Amino acid sequence: MLKSITRPVLSLLLSTTLATAAHAQTRVTTPREQFGHDIGADYVLPNYQQLLAYWKKLDGESDRMQLVEIGRTAEGRTQHMAIITSPENHRNLARYKEISRRLAKAEGLGEAEARRLAQEGKAVVWIDGGLHATEVLGAQQLMETVYQLVSRNDPETRRILNDVIILAVHANPDGMDLVSDWYMREKEPTRRSTAGVPRLYQKYIGHDNNRDFFASTQAETENLNRQLYHEWFPQIMYNHHQTGPTGTVMFAPPFRDPFNYNFDPLIVTGIDVVGAAMHNRFVAENKPGVTMRRGANYSTWWNGGLRTTVYFHNMIGLLTETIGNPTPMDIPFVANRQLPNGDLPFPIQPQRWHFRSSVDYSVTANYAVLDVASRY
Repeated sequence: MLKSITRPVLSLLLSTTLATAAHAQTRVTTPREQFGHDIGADYVLPNYQQLLAYWKKLDGESDRMQLVEIGRTAEGRTQHMAIITSPENHRNLARYKEISRRLAKAEGLGEAEARRLAQEGKAVVWIDGGLHATEVLGAQQLMETVYQLVSRNDPETRRILNDVIILAVHANPDGMDLVSDWYMREKEPTRRSTAGVPRLYQKYIGHDNNRDFFASTQAETENLNRQLYHEWFPQIMYNHHQTGPTGTVMFAPPFRDPFNYNFDPLIVTGIDVVGAAMHNRFVAENKPGVTMRRGANYSTWWNGGLRTTVYFHNMIGLLTETIGNPTPMDIPFVANRQLPNGDLPFPIQPQRWHFRSSVDYSVTANYAVLDVASRY
């Protein structure tokens, strides 16, 4: 049979095989294999030690991921960041990092050289989770997003990996261990709750860890600021929070007016471009219940937080606030959120809500941001 195959056919088969191999990678461990359940399953909440063990395993299995330690926490844990991009980009990571720095600093850089560097470089996008530890979705969606980026082989994911360097950053390891262990202490799943944690989930300042990014007094703040403003200089940073406005699933940019007129207008229009892409993707994927602008009171005026300090460094800073908890909940009926409007184009009906759906919404938002970074 083989002898009857012509030389052109053999060449075609060989080229197809090589092309397929170029896009393929070694299979990685799934969350279900690692934890015994999917990320976002009801009544379970992995802690930071489990997250870190999983990331270390993925780091060893995938050539798309490099796990780096960015410092120590207030309680002495190691704080980690996963750098995710294509294998080819990983081989040139130092060069792309230097390009990002030069473009951000712009010292002695003319327009022609800046355009050349922008053409050569890769977009750098920061996605974090877990800063406010009782807002448990942030760290869980980060695990799921990392898994999807290192495992998926669809054309969009491959394009993103080729065009973008993703920094997946855990913002509060101490808090994740504390809150997850508190939730899982109950043997009866239906008795589990994230409420009533008996001490601060950041050793010294608790919830006010998101008020520290202009003063940088805490170890974790220093670790994050170092990566943002001394090491990587991402063009887009995305800060995940909870919870969403009542009667919705999520708030996502654009933010309400008036915007902070101290910023370069490109900051504001850049936020609007990325925000519009997020909302468009939610509608396209039939994920209702995402509001914007006057749908919540979030703005660009408080400038001491993780998301807002980046504006003074000419970065696009994004915030989402999303509902969800491993203990199932209900989306209530809110009369003024039932009809579509400019701030809520696709309302959601009252319904029972599960944590996995919140994870899925977060991944959709992350992919929308990464798609914009890849295209523009």
